[in-house]
Amino acid sequence: MYRVVLVDDEQIILNGLSRTVPWADMGCTVAGTAGNGEEGLRLVRVLRPDILVTDIRMPNMDGLSMIAALRSEFPRLQIAVLTAFRDFEYAQTALNLGVCRYLLKPSRLDELYEAIRTMTGRLDALNPRGEAEDPEAENGGSAGNFVVRKALEYMEAHCTERLSLGDVAAHVYVSQWHLSKLINRHANQSFFDLLGSMRTERAKALLSDSRLRIHDVAEQVGYADVGHFTKSFKRFAGATPGEYRERLGRL
Repeated sequence: MYRVVLVDDEQIILNGLSRTVPWADMGCTVAGTAGNGEEGLRLVRVLRPDILVTDIRMPNMDGLSMIAALRSEFPRLQIAVLTAFRDFEYAQTALNLGVCRYLLKPSRLDELYEAIRTMTGRLDALNPRGEAEDPEAENGGSAGNFVVRKALEYMEAHCTERLSLGDVAAHVYVSQWHLSKLINRHANQSFFDLLGSMRTERAKALLSDSRLRIHDVAEQVGYADVGHFTKSFKRFAGATPGEYRERLGRL
């Protein structure tokens, strides 16, 4: 029996899915339900189901990032989206991330049954092949790419703050370990190298203002210690902040 998790912020939808669908007849069992996206993420990581049926527009949750996080972490997980959100580009992105079906509420039962049969059929095909859970095996690594792109966007926006790997991982709904692995794979750099490089570019712009002391620049790009800033800047810029400023003055 394939294990199913249902996620929707409308209890009436959860009740209807749980009771109306003949899960056992389709070789499935409902392992758990969740009323919001964050609870659904936790449930999937604990129960490790085979199938997820979820809404994609829930409060305090970026649905596409949630889907990408789960697909990058559990590439064999079959996902069907059941939502009232009608947007072609959004739906297309979800499908590119590996969603099996994008169904609009109110969905006909025959559409839902077809989606379930398709997902169980995919799982049946995967099981004889005995494929390992390789995040790059399906969709060309698009889910991992999506997670990394969202992580980099967040880092660019917050790189001058006291930013940690955990902060970024929480924003894209994955663990620190998983995000670190994805960044190394898709960006060919570590989190700390990327952060240092971003801060160096911000510092270069600030150093062109001679009214700012180097200590002030260090603070404005996220460093509490000027010595750490100087060491990091030299690593990425090939010169200390003072040397870089002198070069600017000669131009």
